[in-house]
Amino acid sequence: MASPAFEEIAETFDFLDDWEERYRHVIELGKAMPAMDPAFQVPATKVDGCASQVWIMPRIENGRFDFQGDSDAMIVRGLIAILHALYSGLTVEEVTRVDAPAEMARLGLDEHLSAQRSNGLRAMVDRIRLLAADAM
Repeated sequence: MASPAFEEIAETFDFLDDWEERYRHVIELGKAMPAMDPAFQVPATKVDGCASQVWIMPRIENGRFDFQGDSDAMIVRGLIAILHALYSGLTVEEVTRVDAPAEMARLGLDEHLSAQRSNGLRAMVDRIRLLAADAM
């Protein structure tokens, strides 16, 4: 149930030959993502369980989920950009049904992220699912 934006990322990853190229692409996705207003980088939007500083602020309009996110680490900003592509525009109910680990595995991220980054990614996914469930 991946969005067209996520499918585009998955197709790009299929063309990249090695993890180093994929890693660079994740960083580029993070650089391309709009910065979050520092006024929203507050304890209420902070994601616990991440080694880096991570903030996610939901926006739900007409039952559709979207969010702003940011991090002080470029690779994590890239992961936030990928999660944004995965979830943005879905209904809040669809967000709760996305199998994020399976979708991210399509990118090979599960094999190449450190244990700390994997735990942080899981914390971000859990936060997004919780935000969507709270909005239902």
